[in-house]
Amino acid sequence: MRNKVNHTVKLHFDEMISAPCRLGILATLVPGTPVSFTEMKEATSLSDGNLHVQTRKLADVGYIRIDKVKRGRRSVTEFSITELGLERLRLYVMKLQQVLDRETGTSRPAAGSRQQDDAAVWA
Repeated sequence: MRNKVNHTVKLHFDEMISAPCRLGILATLVPGTPVSFTEMKEATSLSDGNLHVQTRKLADVGYIRIDKVKRGRRSVTEFSITELGLERLRLYVMKLQQVLDRETGTSRPAAGSRQQDDAAVWA
């Protein structure tokens, strides 16, 4: 009997970034241009309350900056990614890439080949 080699790598993902809504917020900010609350709401499809809570969490750990800026007579909330936030997002993406690139020892399907769909078995 052949010994199986354990190819498991312990990857500790940043839980602050792992939440899809927070990942979406950070991804929206990557270009570096400040994004208004309204623009972020539209980009992420989050409700006002959820967007407020999630951006506050990211700001509390230093991943984004929240600024109130004057536009005419109005005050507008804008979000920007920080250097720390960009660094942590890059690390998160690198870890995901490691998972995808890891050699599993199993054969991969050839390009263009399709796996059999066994979903009909349960119909």
